[in-house]
Amino acid sequence: MDEALEQYLDYIRTNKGLSPATLRAYRSDLSEAFRVFALRGLNSLEDITRDHIRSWMAHEMHRGATKSTVARKIVALRGFFSYAYTHGLCSTNPAESISTPKHSSRLPEVLSKDQAEAFMDAPSGGEVEEDPVAHAHTLRDSAMLELLYATGIRVSELVGLNLEDINLSERLLKVTGKGNKQRVVPFGLPAARTLEAWIEQGRSLVANKKTPSGAVFLGNRGGRIDQRIVRAFVQQRAQAAGVPDIAPHALRHSAATHMLNGGADLREVQEILGHSSLSTTQRYTHVSMDKLKKTYAQAFPRA
Repeated sequence: MDEALEQYLDYIRTNKGLSPATLRAYRSDLSEAFRVFALRGLNSLEDITRDHIRSWMAHEMHRGATKSTVARKIVALRGFFSYAYTHGLCSTNPAESISTPKHSSRLPEVLSKDQAEAFMDAPSGGEVEEDPVAHAHTLRDSAMLELLYATGIRVSELVGLNLEDINLSERLLKVTGKGNKQRVVPFGLPAARTLEAWIEQGRSLVANKKTPSGAVFLGNRGGRIDQRIVRAFVQQRAQAAGVPDIAPHALRHSAATHMLNGGADLREVQEILGHSSLSTTQRYTHVSMDKLKKTYAQAFPRA
């Protein structure tokens, strides 16, 4: 099974254009499933049946895995066995008819406009001019937050930005999203100002021999900044601003909702966020209900 797993990972790495983080997740999920199968005496792909996979799902749920986590792992198993079957590594596809567990659709966490303003304006420290490196970190952090909120890009897309992806004069970003799909995203003047300040005044103070060529945002040691650092900073800023404890993805949700509340078309927001399906973008319309009610009350004669 290990050899089949490596073949599959090589295949999706070459043909699917998945990010390194996604590939690591596939490896982890599949390796863990195969480990459980092996403990049950299933040492080859031919040994595994549909009932074994369903039993493994129950095992995962019993261990405390959420339905969304089990669903993710089932998707990984279905992809693997589809590959294994079509490439002659097994004679049947035991995962073909396995469905993912149904779970309630959670609405995304969203900041109100007042909370977003408080979040963006909260002090972040490192303002002292006598400490140039600390000041450079402040410029970097401000630019990262402004871009996350102004564009709704994912944190993985933020840390992957290169200097050549930025057009400051036109205020446009070239973003590489899931599946290596690229899109162009506009950003506003506040984000442009903080980004320009970081690139022109702060980046050179953090860069060193280890700095990857072209990386926009750098960590304290000069390398491309890690997603975990961005997430930690977002949480620190939320505490300083007195708003709900959020992750960077909440800024993406908030940006989408505020764009829709401001009158943006749903398909325009879909394009900006890089959603492959419009149904994904439609999750954000629930927050626009207050605006819809006000419009209804103003426009409908029998409201």
